[in-house]
Formats: sequence, structure tokens, C-alpha cells
Amino acid sequence: MLGLTIGNFDGVHLGHQRLLDAGRSVLGNTGRLVAVTFDPQPAAVLGKAVDPPLVSLERRRSLLRQAGADEVLVLETDRSLLSLEPEAFLDHLDAVLGASPDWMIEGPDFRFGRRREGTVATLQKLGAIRGFAVRVEQELTIPLQDGHVMPARSSAIRQLLRLGRVEDASRLLGGPHVLHGKVVQGDQRGRTIGIPTANLDLEGALLPGDGVFAGVAILPDGSRRAAAVSIGTKPTFEATPRVAEVHVLDWDGELDDYGWSLDAELHRRLRGQYRYDDLSSLQAQIDRDLADVRAVIGEKLVT
Repeated sequence: MLGLTIGNFDGVHLGHQRLLDAGRSVLGNTGRLVAVTFDPQPAAVLGKAVDPPLVSLERRRSLLRQAGADEVLVLETDRSLLSLEPEAFLDHLDAVLGASPDWMIEGPDFRFGRRREGTVATLQKLGAIRGFAVRVEQELTIPLQDGHVMPARSSAIRQLLRLGRVEDASRLLGGPHVLHGKVVQGDQRGRTIGIPTANLDLEGALLPGDGVFAGVAILPDGSRRAAAVSIGTKPTFEATPRVAEVHVLDWDGELDDYGWSLDAELHRRLRGQYRYDDLSSLQAQIDRDLADVRAVIGEKLVT
């Protein structure tokens, strides 16, 4: 059996994971579950303003597979694709996959086809004609730390991250938000005060709100180490564009070897970004930050 679930899947949050779990439940262990996604974002192709994605396309693929997809099909989004009527869009999917689905698994707000004219009701109607079943999973809502309930949506996670609320974002994601990027050369100021940092190029993914965060760095060898993550403009020094810097505690790895990938989980926001009057005041605050990182991360380090 072949099952499809279609969406942008930005962040592959708990709502997306629910769709994939539902797909696995109807297909069993022998069925083939394909997650169909788009690149670039359809709204961008139509000339609309779009938010930065939560994760890169590479990471989206990886997360979808981890969540249960046997295959990730990335459709190249162009105006030709977006102009297809709902049934013509399904014809296109069949041609690309070389097979017709037995199941489609979607949320209640699913839209597809030209001008998003196709709805879940459209999908069910076409399924009855074309021979596939449709499973509709209701939207997942999750309580935040303050008791407010939010839907598990990429837009909600993006809003929380912009506010620095990484613990609440993790509730919707099903785990800590991860900064995934390439290590690039920065101004190398950190090493002059004994706190060398890896500057991350997030490849267009969302940069959360400014602050200093307790995190976990996942190094290329798979080891996990406590990390202090600073996001902002380095206000104590000359103003710079917003950057993400990762200081890996108790690690003497080489940071001058650029171009390697580093993941940094964000577990808790420790403080905002402030301007200090002198270097000694900044260094004293950094010492407090590192102590806080050790206290927060502690038992989270599992190799």
C-alpha cells in the first residue's frame, strides 16, 4: 500500500508527526509512506512575503524520515505547478511517483491545487472517484508553561522563537529547537577573552530572538556537550548583524576549520542581550552564564 501526506512540514512539529504516525497506523510495517513537500515555499513563488523557515530543506528531509516517512518527495515549486487544478495536481503526483496512492493523510485545514481551491472535502470526493481513502487528523493543541493552549503550527512556533520562548517552542516541536548550520568565520573576538565561539550560518533558517541560551552542542562525532548560545548583535562591541554564536563548554576542538556542520539545541533562555560598560563586567557575566548553563543542562547530556 502507498500512503501520502502533503504539506510544507516546516519544523516537523508534533502536528506533522501526528500525520506521519497516522499514516504508519493505516499502512502497517509493509506499506510505503511518502511525505510530499515543496521547495521553494509556494507563497514565495507567488511573490508574497514569507517568513524564514524554521529549518533548512536538508533538515526537513531528515526530520521527516526520523518521524516515520519512508520517502520524502520534494516538488520543485513553480507557477506551472501552482496553476494546476486539484485533480490535475493529483495526476501530477501520480506521474512523479509512478503509482497512485491507497491513502491520503491530512489535517482538517489542508488545501491544494490552484489558489488553494482544493479542500479536505475535495480530496475525499476525488478519492471516492480515484480509489484512495482519506484519513483526516484533527489539529493538535498543546498547553504552554503559562497554561495557555496553542495549536501545533509552524507559525506559532516561529512566534515563540522570536520571543525567545524556546521552552514553549519545544512543547510544540516535541523536543528542543535546533540551530543547524555551517561553522563560518566570525570576528574571532571570543577567543581574545577566552571564550571561543563557533559562528553558525543557518542557511536562511529562522534566527530566534536575541538572548543567551543554555543549550547542547551536537558535534560531528555525535557527542553532546553543554553549550552557551548567544544570539544578537554583540552590543558591548561594535554593532554587527544578528548572529548565532555557540561556545562549547569543556571542549578544545579546532574552530578555525570552517565549513563543518554543527547542531545546537536551545533548552532555556538565560537572559537578554545587554551592553556592558567594560570588558571585565562582560567577562564576569559570561562566567555567570557558563555556570547557569552547567546547572540547566546537567543531566541532559546523554552520549
